This record gives sequence, C-alpha cells and structure tokens, in this order.
Amino acid sequence: MLNKRAVNIICISAILVLLVLRITGRYAVPVWMFLLPVLLCLPFYVWGAANIRSGFFIQTFCNADTAEKVVALSFDDGPHTELTPQILDVLATHKVPAAFFCIGKNIEGNNHLLQRIHADGHVIGNHTYSHDYWFDVYSRRKMEEDMEKMDSVTINATGLQPRLFRPPYGVTNPNLAGAIRSGNYLAIGWNIRSMDTVAQDADRLLQRVMNGLRPGAVILLHDTQEITAGILAQLIEGIHKKGYRFERIDKMLNVPAYV
Repeated sequence: MLNKRAVNIICISAILVLLVLRITGRYAVPVWMFLLPVLLCLPFYVWGAANIRSGFFIQTFCNADTAEKVVALSFDDGPHTELTPQILDVLATHKVPAAFFCIGKNIEGNNHLLQRIHADGHVIGNHTYSHDYWFDVYSRRKMEEDMEKMDSVTINATGLQPRLFRPPYGVTNPNLAGAIRSGNYLAIGWNIRSMDTVAQDADRLLQRVMNGLRPGAVILLHDTQEITAGILAQLIEGIHKKGYRFERIDKMLNVPAYV
C-alpha cells in the first residue's frame, strides 16, 4: 500500500543516492536537485490528505470486505433540530440502523436528539466539537482538545464515549493521525459519497448513490440537508429492491463503537 511511510522511504533513499553521488564525485549533482525528490513526493501527500480511502496517514475503515449484499448508512454534521427527527422517523419506519457522526456544538441544546439516536439503536460517532473550517491546520494538541470536547458532551448526554471518528471534510494529515492514535479512535470513512450537501436534484442524488452500490459499502449522507430527509425513504426502498440489506456500521466493519 502506498502510504506516508513508503513515500518517505522513497524520498529519503533518493536524497541519499544523490548525496553519495555528490560526495564520491562520480557525478556533478547540483544542489537544486536535492529538492527534486521532495517536490515529486509532494503530490502524494496532497492526494493522501484529500483521499480518506487512501489510508495514507492512518488506517481508515471505508467499507467492509465482503461479497454479501450489505451496506451501512452514515449521517454527518447533526444533530439538526428539525431534520434529524425526520430522518430518525424514516429509519424507524423502515427498521434501518445507521451511524450518526455528530458535531459536538450541535449536540448542546439537542441532548434529547442524541438520546433518541442511541435509544433507536443507532451508533453515535465523533465528528469533532467545532467542525471548524480551519480544523485541518490545527496543531495536534488543539485537535485532541476539540475531539475530547465532543466526547465530553456525548458522555454527558448519553453516558457513551465514541470510539468511531470521522475527520471533518474527510481530510487527514500527520497531526490528525497523531490525534486519532492518541485518543484511541478508529478513523471511519466511506466509499459512496452522496454529495447531498451540494445536490439540487433529488433524482440525481438518488441515482448517484444507487450507481455506487456494492457489497460492504459505507454511504455518506448528512442529517442537516433537507433534500436528504426528502429522499431517504425512497433511497432505502431502492436499495432493498436491489437485494441489499442494511447493517449498523460498527457491526458491518466489525469494530467497537464505544470505549
């Protein structure tokens, strides 16, 4: 697997080769050429940061390795005062379990929604407290504090400490990888991104998810989007018609949901 360690080894090895050639005098290696391995490796770092499925900086669970026609629903960014209850109603009607990766600041004042999520049999995950636009450039310690704050409000509301963590915007980097390891979290991604946060057409949104269906898929949705609440029942029915069943994400991925 192409990951941070492998890229670092390649980069350092290339620099060492250039250094040996320069010291021995076998080739006149100009100083600027020592920057070349770094520049060539930089795109891999950018790709690894932006692609949560790459596992470049840390192992991420994005789908289950199975041939069974089973999928998991996940919702990010809630709880939302109006839309989360609507989504929970649909899930209850169709007896479908899901995962809710919640933002801590959205829990405050909505403790009852978090309690209902748990009571309805869904799993609660950590999606940071702030979900700040600049979260990805936080120091490792500031990331840890933000994630711990989300845990605290969840524990206060439900008595549960999430083990599953979904990075904001799906971006990973060395600081976040360190914070995830330090907090003993499991990084959870997806392999079907609905793009419901920018979707304008319900039919196209449905088709996008349906086209991506495959055994063991993790579907990314948001319980903060009106269009998602509106198409959810139809999406569930369509997935069932394709012969798939729904499993809660922790069970499908075979990982512990809570500490």
